[in-house]
Amino acid sequence: MQTISVTEFRARAAEMVERVQNGETVRILRHGKPVAELVAPSVERTHLPRWKTPIERPFVIQRPDGKSGAQLIIEGR
Repeated sequence: MQTISVTEFRARAAEMVERVQNGETVRILRHGKPVAELVAPSVERTHLPRWKTPIERPFVIQRPDGKSGAQLIIEGR
């Protein structure tokens, strides 16, 4: 793990991101106290939440009477 100050991080941000891509962790200090850590994303963090995953098949609701939503709308007009 590399530890650097905020000022140094600003000057060498691209280099630090490259180190993180290579699997290293970078800890950023402000006034000698840790304020952030740069780590590569894990597999768990990169997956999409369930509500953002694409629907693979059309969403179909089966009613007990066999009518579709479109049929009910047409009948209601």
